[in-house]
Formats: sequence, C-alpha cells, structure tokens
Amino acid sequence: MPKVSVTSYPISALFGVVKPTGPTSMSIIHDLQQLVARSRLFMDPEKLEKTQGKKIDRRRRGKAARESIKIGQGGTLDPLADGVLVVGIGKGTKKLSDFLNCTKEYQTTCLLGCETDSYDSEGKRVRLAPWKHVTREQVERTLPKFTGRISQTPPIFSALKMDGKPLYEYARKGIPLPRPIDPRQVTVDRLEVTKWLGSDHSFSWPEKELSADEKAALEAALKGIEASGTIADDPESTTSEDVPPTAFVLNMKVSGGTYVRSIVHDLSHAVGSAGHVVTLTRSRQGRFVLNPTQAGDYACVPWEVFERAMQDLGEPDAEGWYEWEREVLKHLEVV
Repeated sequence: MPKVSVTSYPISALFGVVKPTGPTSMSIIHDLQQLVARSRLFMDPEKLEKTQGKKIDRRRRGKAARESIKIGQGGTLDPLADGVLVVGIGKGTKKLSDFLNCTKEYQTTCLLGCETDSYDSEGKRVRLAPWKHVTREQVERTLPKFTGRISQTPPIFSALKMDGKPLYEYARKGIPLPRPIDPRQVTVDRLEVTKWLGSDHSFSWPEKELSADEKAALEAALKGIEASGTIADDPESTTSEDVPPTAFVLNMKVSGGTYVRSIVHDLSHAVGSAGHVVTLTRSRQGRFVLNPTQAGDYACVPWEVFERAMQDLGEPDAEGWYEWEREVLKHLEVV
C-alpha cells in the first residue's frame, strides 16, 4: 500500500476499474459515486458527516448525488465490452481527457457470416454472407491492410454527430445522410490473430433481424453515399448450418479514436465475408492495464470489490480503511 500521509486527505486521484460485461460505463460511475461520497479518502470531513449512517441507494442518481463529489470516466466502454475503465475523482476528472487519445489495447472475438447494424452482437442482423472459405492464413495475409496509419470510417450506428444529430438517428429514422461519413486517420500499431476458434465455440448470430421498415430506413440513410444503398444477403450465404460459423480472436494496439468494431467489420469484408464483434476486452488504456508489464503501469481494481462494498462495507482495518478503500489505495495515482 502506498505511504499516503493522513494529513493529505481528502485526495484527488485516478484509478482503473475492471468493468464487467453488461452494465454501461455511466452506471459504473454512478455506483462508484455512492461509495466515494462516503469515504474519508476522497471527501471533506464536513461533507462526509452528512453521509454517515446513510445506506447506499444505487437508484439515487439525481442532482444531489452528482454534486456531492466530482467523478468521471476517461473513455466509454459499450455494455458488451469489459476491461479497463479509467476513473477520475476530484481534480482527477481534469486529467481524464488525456485518456481519450492515448494508446489502447484490445482483445476481440470476430464471428463470421453475419453483419449487424451495430457491428456487434448487441445489434440486429443486416446481412448474411459466406464464411466457410475463410482460413486463418487468409485473415493473416489481410491484416497488413489494417495495420499502420489507416483511414477508417465510423459505423452509421454510432453516437458520432453529423450536423448536430447522432448518426444512429439518421439510420433509425430513415433520414438520408447529408454527406458521406468523414473517414478518420487512426494508427494500428499491432494487429494479430491470437486464437483461431473455428467452429469450436458457443457463439451464434443474433436472432433479432431488421424489420422491413428498419431495413428501408437504413437504406434511405445510406442512399446516395454508397455505390449501392441496397442491403441484401449474399445469395451463397447459408442461414442453417450443421456447425457454428467460424470465429477467431484478434489482439490489437491502437491509437485513440479507433473503432474496434469497424476493424472487425472491414476485415470481414476484405476476406469476402461479413462479421461482427461478439466479445471485446480493453486490456490497456494509457498506463492503466489489466496485466502490468512495464514500468509505470497501474493495475486495475476488480469490479467485484466495489460490488461487495455496496452490499456490505464489512469491518474497517486498524487504520480505519474498508476493503474497497484499501484496494483503491494500492492502485491509485494521486493527482
């Protein structure tokens, strides 16, 4: 545990949390806020006194909760994704912008044969395509096209705004995009296949499909900016198979602003198929990592530590720290 003088409390800090699959990044922050607002590690004694004896209410997300202490996160992870989520407390929130454009590392699983509107398994089927012809060697030969400084077009089902409106609103409401989505320059320092699962997995294509109206809306949004705005299954694709479609795992090191889902989507097209993300883990965000390997790396606190504290704080140690506070003290960076 770092030697932090008691006279230095409360502190401002940064630390990493291992986000689980399921909850949104903001729900993680809201839950953490309930603990942080009751800790002498981060709160002024006068404010802390007001929270003493009050039970944690994870539904309390109003103005009072937001104003009790400054807290934020340095880069959203989708509900599907897990891994490193950098949290800032107090003055640490001013440092969170540093993590938007920092180096990040991900591990993701691609499932071939099906394209979805969101480019991941949370979305709906858009198009089916052949997948049996795709081999590990073919994928590995194609990886250099997506390595280095590349131009990447964000997915239409993203929160990126065009003329003040999120792209996903155009797609859902059938509003034609006023212009093509601007590609962005990103850097992929490393991209490799770390595991070829083949059909030895439990993943499956989403059961949800775009309705006729939803497909028409998406085609209307894309009209005029693509060679063909028509969305249709490849005539050679097969919807019923004796074995699951091919899946494989990619490991990548990328610059800030890179869409992992787009890499999977574009790579699948490049090998003559379609594909989407079924798992996504962020293993590094700047200096916060799941497995420290170099000087200056900070390990992250498992979310289970905070979950236990929200159910039962337990007993403080001889210095007055609860379990979750001790774990944070081991991994935080004081600002």
